[in-house]
Amino acid sequence: MAEQAKATTQEAPQVEVQTNCLSCNKPIKKIRRYYRDGKYYCTKRCWKDFLAKSKEEAKQ
Repeated sequence: MAEQAKATTQEAPQVEVQTNCLSCNKPIKKIRRYYRDGKYYCTKRCWKDFLAKSKEEAKQ
């Protein structure tokens, strides 16, 4: 019974919270964040820049 209790109390690995913008690497503030495709960016412009960089890297 003790083994079963240990197995059920094990926690799943915690997901890391994103704290920086993927494009410019600035810290993301709660009041100024832009959420797209499961990720956070500091502004809409950074999101567009990130998409442009991704497409450019995919070409190469």
